Amino acid sequence: MDTIKANPDIVKKTTYSILFIISFSHLINDLLQALVPSIYPLLKENFNLSFTQIGIITLTYQMVASILQPFIGMYTDKNSKPYSLIIGMCFTMIGLFLVSIASSFTYLLLSVSLIGIGSSIFHPESSRVAHLASGGKRGLAQSIFQLGGNAGSAIGPLLAAFIVIPHGQNYVAWFCIIALVGIFALYKIAIWYTAHLSERNANKASHQIETHHLSKNRVIGSLIILLVLIFSKYFYMSSITSYYTFFLIDKFHISIQQSQVYLFLFSGAVAAGTLIGGPIGDRYGRKYVIWVSILGVAPFTLMLPYVSLFWVGTLSVIIGLILSSAFSAILVYATELMPGKVGLVAGLFFGFAFGMGGLGSAILGKIADATSIEYVFKICAFLPLIGIITGFLPNLEKRKKVE
Repeated sequence: MDTIKANPDIVKKTTYSILFIISFSHLINDLLQALVPSIYPLLKENFNLSFTQIGIITLTYQMVASILQPFIGMYTDKNSKPYSLIIGMCFTMIGLFLVSIASSFTYLLLSVSLIGIGSSIFHPESSRVAHLASGGKRGLAQSIFQLGGNAGSAIGPLLAAFIVIPHGQNYVAWFCIIALVGIFALYKIAIWYTAHLSERNANKASHQIETHHLSKNRVIGSLIILLVLIFSKYFYMSSITSYYTFFLIDKFHISIQQSQVYLFLFSGAVAAGTLIGGPIGDRYGRKYVIWVSILGVAPFTLMLPYVSLFWVGTLSVIIGLILSSAFSAILVYATELMPGKVGLVAGLFFGFAFGMGGLGSAILGKIADATSIEYVFKICAFLPLIGIITGFLPNLEKRKKVE
């Protein structure tokens, strides 16, 4: 991308049309991926699964995505593949179709593995597209991109509640039509991305990379802190995405459809909070957004297991709103720690987030089988307190200079 002295992105204006299309593609991708956790109660009944097996399904999907993403991101940093986004969506579509006809637990694991492969291909390159279209407003661009994913995660459970749950597992196949819409949108992105790469290569001599002048050890230490914060956030989030519906059904004796509505409210709050974090980070500093987002949610998570249904719904919305603002800030902060490695950073952090979500789901499922779902929420409530280590991160806004 063309550059000037202060910022290598600023010559280009923010390309909102591309940001909205990639955000819409992210919505479709995460909507489709949210379907499987959304129908866990149905799968549990159909296949007579334990909570441990439910956790293994999530672990399989998340670990496939987690392991592959950093390697795909590292590869695409050196060899950009605009049309790989379409391939990723195709893997997701095939995986969903196989879920719809799965007849055994092993078959389910194979199906969700393909969905995990689709996710591992989609996220690194789509994050790069958002970065390239940002025009320097990286926090805003990442928030718009993440907004689509979180909106998809919110809509997925709602559609599952009204389409799949009443009619059965086979109705998952209908969502392949949505995947085809996603493929068309990603084709548009691939055309822009290809043209953009050609233009960038033609102006490679003027391309400069921002530096921060932190030592290698300080960068590594900061990345470790960010990954620990991702662990805190996504281990807690896995308790919601995998077991919130079971918690509501068990404690308040509501129906599966009613529990999905509560999950939708939480996911909707996550989508709204995502849009807030990026622009605030651009203006006031990402470190402070991370700090407030993770540590600031602790009082609400600590209260949630002990209140009435109304307050559980209210607190879950507050938690989703605050906690969701962290990821965009963390991801952009990490790309500033490792300039020029957007694919690697996106792959590493999306992959680690997926891995922690999957590991959390498996461990929490085992705990739920041994104790209770309510106990799971009581112990997870303390995880946001880990956010206190954000204070050890350097303030990059004060340190950044241009070589």
